[in-house]
Amino acid sequence: MTTDRELLVDGQSPTAVFALQGIDITPRKDQGVCKVVTRPGIEAERPMIGDKVFVHYTGKLLNGKKFDSSLDRKEPFTFRLGKGQVIKAWDIGVSTMHKGEVCLFLCKPEYAYGPAGSPPKIPPNSTLLFEVELLNFKGEELTEDGGVLRRIKAKGEGFSNPNEGATVYVHLQGSCAGRVFDSRDVRFVVGESEDVGIPLGVDRAMEKMQKGECCLLYLKPKYGFGREGKSEFNIGPNAELVYEVTLKDFEKAKESWEMDLKEKLEMAVKVKQKGTQYFKVGRFCQAMIQYQRIVSWLEMECGVGVEQQQGVHALLLVAQLNLALCHLRLGEYSQAVESCNKVIELDGENEKALYRRGEARLLRNEFSLAMDDFRHVLQVNPSNRAARSQISVCQRKIREHHERDKKIYANMFQKFAEHDAKVGRLKKRKEEERVWKRAQSLFRTGVWKDDSAYPVEGDTCLIIEETVDRELFLVGHYEEHPPVPNLTVMSIP
Repeated sequence: MTTDRELLVDGQSPTAVFALQGIDITPRKDQGVCKVVTRPGIEAERPMIGDKVFVHYTGKLLNGKKFDSSLDRKEPFTFRLGKGQVIKAWDIGVSTMHKGEVCLFLCKPEYAYGPAGSPPKIPPNSTLLFEVELLNFKGEELTEDGGVLRRIKAKGEGFSNPNEGATVYVHLQGSCAGRVFDSRDVRFVVGESEDVGIPLGVDRAMEKMQKGECCLLYLKPKYGFGREGKSEFNIGPNAELVYEVTLKDFEKAKESWEMDLKEKLEMAVKVKQKGTQYFKVGRFCQAMIQYQRIVSWLEMECGVGVEQQQGVHALLLVAQLNLALCHLRLGEYSQAVESCNKVIELDGENEKALYRRGEARLLRNEFSLAMDDFRHVLQVNPSNRAARSQISVCQRKIREHHERDKKIYANMFQKFAEHDAKVGRLKKRKEEERVWKRAQSLFRTGVWKDDSAYPVEGDTCLIIEETVDRELFLVGHYEEHPPVPNLTVMSIP
């Protein structure tokens, strides 16, 4: 059995060090996790729940035996704070640290690996010592493009979240460049926050929050008030915003499985109208939220009567066509193609879907595929002038593309030829040097400027032609006399 006396920290046992300097950081103040700071941090801010933290650490048993270290792997360890991804001691301890801080944590078994331990390195009921350095931390990305970051100040209750269409009751405070421009209690429907002057980023965060949660939301312009800004709040174009939001309560909207088909169809008509309102004022992301609700309600409906099936079919076509148009407006051409494909699966001769897919493909530089779509449009409707015009655009783009390719390949082949010629010259020069050095090792050297030094009949000579603008022979060079006749010529391999 090991004791803490076998491990010294600055010449003292851990028990002594933590007895003198340690701070109990457990919520219950039960001495389960004690902390000693060995190097203060460089920033005042601390990581919050849900933040992604980056640390280096070394873990030891009380006998001094190291059982793990990120330093040995030469790679920082990362985890989401407060999400149960690490032992309790770490969630508690790292939340008290500042960036750049180094500290020691003494962790009792109930805050570490408990009665089971972590075989084979950590025995059951082990008290552990960790040295931890907090390298960095950042908020949780709620969108794929990083446009909305969340940092949780206070954790919410339970596991239920508002859904699309839920009614939420929040307190919020919005700021821009340190200036508070909005502070109020407000109620709104998730997916329709624009109606009460709340930006898209706050709306999208609602589905991630629990009742009672308080968080900070950092919004890029796309998820704030965009290029237009918000004159009501004196917010200029392309401004980054920070919102502190507390979700006080919410009422969930009915899920798809809670509604019968009749109710879904009635709701879909209302939602379509709402989406069209957003589209007309250029709120394409908000419009897409509404159209996507229709798809989520109706795309799996089957086995219904003919009349209802026609209604489902018509609403799905409209929703997907409008989604494609929104994607086109937002420059999301691949997604536009996907939405058009779903329409074409339902109606292979749908003129709008074929045309919009052609537009998306043209903007993706897929000229031949785009031209196929526009030609298909003309088969469906020969009088569609826009499609005919787009075919001309595709043909011009294809010609321009071919001309660019020809120039690129011509330049490429010219460079290859120049490179090959250069390589050939270098090879020839190296071969001449090889032969010359070989000749020097086989024959006597001399510069034949007079008859006495000039080779005579019967001498064995080496004649090398086409080298450095002159004939080389007998390991010398000819300057004044022409080669004498009847020389024995020798070649060197």
